[in-house]
Amino acid sequence: MGNGEKFGGGGGNESAYRVVFRSEDGAEYVAQARGGTSLLAAAREAGAAIDAPCGGAGTCGKCKVKLVSGELDSVRGRHISEEDFAGGYRLACESAVVGDVEILVPESALAWQSRIRTNEGGDDAEEKLRRIAEGFSEAGFAPDGNVRCVSVTLEAPTLDDAEADLERLCGAVASELGTSPNRVTVGIGALRKLPAVLRSGGFSVCCMVAGRAALSGADAAGGESSEVAGEDASYRIIGVCTEHCEPAGLAIDIGTTTVSALLTNLETGEILAAGSAGNGQIRYGADVINRLIESARPDGAERLRKAVADECLTPLVRSICSQAGIDPLLVAKVSIAGNTTMAHLLLGVIGENIRMEPYVPAFFSAAGLRGADLGIGVCPDAAVYIAPSVGSYVGGDITAGVLSVGIHRSAENSILIDLGTNGEIVLAGDGFLMSCACSAGPAFEGGDMSCGMRATDGAIWSVAIDDDTMEPTMQIIGDIEPKGICGTGFIELIGELFRSRVIDARGKFIRDGERIKTDEWDGRYMVLADGVAITETDIDNFIRAKGSVFSAMRTILEMTGMDAGDLDHIYIAGGIGSAIDIGSAVRIGMLPAIPEDRYEYIGNSSLAGAYDILLSSEARAQLEEIRGSMTYIELSAHPGYMDEFIAACFIPHTDASLFE
Repeated sequence: MGNGEKFGGGGGNESAYRVVFRSEDGAEYVAQARGGTSLLAAAREAGAAIDAPCGGAGTCGKCKVKLVSGELDSVRGRHISEEDFAGGYRLACESAVVGDVEILVPESALAWQSRIRTNEGGDDAEEKLRRIAEGFSEAGFAPDGNVRCVSVTLEAPTLDDAEADLERLCGAVASELGTSPNRVTVGIGALRKLPAVLRSGGFSVCCMVAGRAALSGADAAGGESSEVAGEDASYRIIGVCTEHCEPAGLAIDIGTTTVSALLTNLETGEILAAGSAGNGQIRYGADVINRLIESARPDGAERLRKAVADECLTPLVRSICSQAGIDPLLVAKVSIAGNTTMAHLLLGVIGENIRMEPYVPAFFSAAGLRGADLGIGVCPDAAVYIAPSVGSYVGGDITAGVLSVGIHRSAENSILIDLGTNGEIVLAGDGFLMSCACSAGPAFEGGDMSCGMRATDGAIWSVAIDDDTMEPTMQIIGDIEPKGICGTGFIELIGELFRSRVIDARGKFIRDGERIKTDEWDGRYMVLADGVAITETDIDNFIRAKGSVFSAMRTILEMTGMDAGDLDHIYIAGGIGSAIDIGSAVRIGMLPAIPEDRYEYIGNSSLAGAYDILLSSEARAQLEEIRGSMTYIELSAHPGYMDEFIAACFIPHTDASLFE
């Protein structure tokens, strides 16, 4: 049932009421809502970005707001204490509009909208950029060089020489490049700026010029990528400026929860700036299924497109370009990696068929796109490459990840596991690639967990528990006051609770103490005495997420006649955190019990792959080969998967010998 339907979709009372949402920074959003409309639905209508990872099901408790004036028809539920309810706190998804109302949206309800993070200062950020750059170098790819900057000085027009600006520029650029003037064209964005740029620069101008391969996008589809020299070469001027500029490109990873981007020099591969932000679509649900359902509703696909393009990517692009001192309109190439659903929703394409048998998306690959098609403020003529998908739930983030790790070129038996909002797995051996996806849910990135958050400042990422006192020792990202727990923190915390016999194999509390609290709905372990706590519901959500991943891995191995001991390497990627304690992951039955030196955490492999395909036509050709050679397994149609999943939904498993 959707959020607009939860309280009758507003059909019970035809009166329209004024609903005002105010954030703590003073921003105001106003909606007109009929009586009975869900407050969360009204917030979406107003454009107030209230967090709702569970899609409005009332299970995560993240849409907690405060009633300032007016009245709501609200259910208290397990996530609001009696004291908080008396103080005006409500869940937006559990409240219906019954009159004019004013709502305060606290910062905690805007968790998805975590401030844009860039690499300004800080050794950690610079170290991450260095590792990405080294990964590119190790892959052996070289920049194309098919976008370059050409500086020319033109003769100023006179009454005797009244040639138009465009023809004058094309002739000069053609002469500089050794081609014919009729082989040089100008993009609409550059043409609109041309008269002002020429005159403000005294008719000296720097042109961003794209060669034939960058124009056609043929290399992105595995076609010819070499430039044609001499008079047969074709070029397009896609940007003009008064000062010398260098060609810039953007590599973007669109995750279900987090969007990350790198700004690079296209000629040298140098990373100029980096940043990340929350994906604004999360207010329509943390998982792709809720978003696919939303996309099929009237104007739903456009709402989801705006949530990621307008609210997330446009300000992120503006921020990192400002940091590097580059005009976003001079970004000449964009590469994007994301799962199949994210690719559809970025382009405003309804993705409803992805979730319904026979699970057919609208496209696996979208060639010929330009910057104007994205609407994120880059050069309108910028070439856009979207990493191709291989299945409804194995997308371009996985093909890009395989490219960056290089398992497609290795004779080793290896697995790449991407632990994000969805769990995707690729098994690689000498000459084969097999992939599958499992419905892990948002637990690994903190969604749908009452105390969960992304791996950002304030997240508890490591926990140890004293066997006798049950007192926790924590490590927090940023060394600040803890706000919640990220994916790696959950792995260690649940592993520690099980090791110290605070919970049993089902995730239920079996010890008493000051840290254990119970109410009419749930038991909970207080990580902080007056704040962060993990509930039995949270533990159950995480057990199902880890069980989904382990059972998918076990199923795909069994299909090839292998077991975990046959693996030479397991690569772990995704936004779960900065590192995973393998011992804890094995203890809870999330990863197989093989020697720890066979594991490697590689971080955002999708972004690293997007970086490769931004710069290199060879990388794009290899990406197409990966797509063509990868076999996609639909686990929902596999007869043994559900049995494997049920067996894995215990700590560590119904067959504990697998983890000894």
